[in-house]
Amino acid sequence: MSASVNDNILSVRDLVKTYPNGVQALKGVSFDVKRGEFLVVIGLSGSGKSTMLRCMNRLHDPTSGQMLFSPRSGPQVDIAKIEKDETRQLRQKIGMIFQHFNIINRHSVLNNVMYGSLGRTATFKSMFGVFSKEDRERAQKYLDLVGIGDKGHYRAGQLSGGQQQRVAIARSLTQNPEILLADEPVASLDPATCHTVMEYLRRVNQELGLTIVCNLHFLSLVRQYATRVIALKGGQLVYQGDPKEIDDAWFAKIYGEGAKEVHIN
Repeated sequence: MSASVNDNILSVRDLVKTYPNGVQALKGVSFDVKRGEFLVVIGLSGSGKSTMLRCMNRLHDPTSGQMLFSPRSGPQVDIAKIEKDETRQLRQKIGMIFQHFNIINRHSVLNNVMYGSLGRTATFKSMFGVFSKEDRERAQKYLDLVGIGDKGHYRAGQLSGGQQQRVAIARSLTQNPEILLADEPVASLDPATCHTVMEYLRRVNQELGLTIVCNLHFLSLVRQYATRVIALKGGQLVYQGDPKEIDDAWFAKIYGEGAKEVHIN
């Protein structure tokens, strides 16, 4: 049975992003994100993947198009049309993690995770590290979920790269988002650590029912973790469907005839 409109947590329609220098990073991209899925976006560097994710939580302003977000409660919102003063509230519902972990090395792991609660915490309290018991319990819960529950008292700078990325995931979860955007979350990690981080993202997706949209380079990771995939090339959507159906012909179309598929075992 085909999915109904209500199954879509996000519907992107004719999304265009043109930078001030005239570069058109996105050229009318349209697709749906289904509630609870693990959607992976693939494509060459410069294909528009990161730009698209940054438009989806308004780190970048789109030039035109729609991004219709349907939260669990409340009315549907066109992300492309919200005002600047509404973006903080939006980012509580659409969390994001990056290739670089953006954590404060000299602060504790637990405090780094609790900083994800800043949208709900009075500014003067957050400045002095005064968090509620509920904030601490929530942070510990998500540290446990990503497998580093015993690291809360460590300085974040003492952790390995993969552990720091898991801190970033836990921090995003404290916002109680409905979508988690992951922009090349394992690009700077070694192969074994890549799988560890991806496994925890899959756990977040399956155990919390959290919708994930993730940019990845390696097709082997895509086939293992994605429930569905879309591909961008030159700012345009060129594929969407089952990652296991990307054969040699599709790979050449997405990445170019001379490209070689690289596997992470």
